[in-house]
Amino acid sequence: MDAFQTPGAFSWCELMSTDPAAATGFYAKLFGWSIEAMNLGMPYNVVKVGDAAIGGIMGMPPGAPAGMPPTWVPYVTVADVDSLVEKVKSLGGKVHMPPTDIPTVGRFAVIADPQGATLNVITYKMPEQ
Repeated sequence: MDAFQTPGAFSWCELMSTDPAAATGFYAKLFGWSIEAMNLGMPYNVVKVGDAAIGGIMGMPPGAPAGMPPTWVPYVTVADVDSLVEKVKSLGGKVHMPPTDIPTVGRFAVIADPQGATLNVITYKMPEQ
């Protein structure tokens, strides 16, 4: 199984930036990444190493707190986002964004541990076998 299918694996990393065009240029030159521009209702740049998509670069999300600094956000694959957020709450964590669908990708949520560290969790849509 790859990281997109393995619960508990880090599977994606996303940069939320105040200047996604500048950030995309910087990281492409720094690491030799190739970039595939997409529009998912907002501009989004998929980061690739060879043919493998490994992350994305986007603008600050709607509703981001004023003055929020640019940040990299990791995603962990989970079997069922909806049941995981209930477990987060039962363990003393918080849910900052409830389970939300990403068309053609899957379903994700933003959680925080009891100390406040945030993490995105995602259940990917798997291709029909």
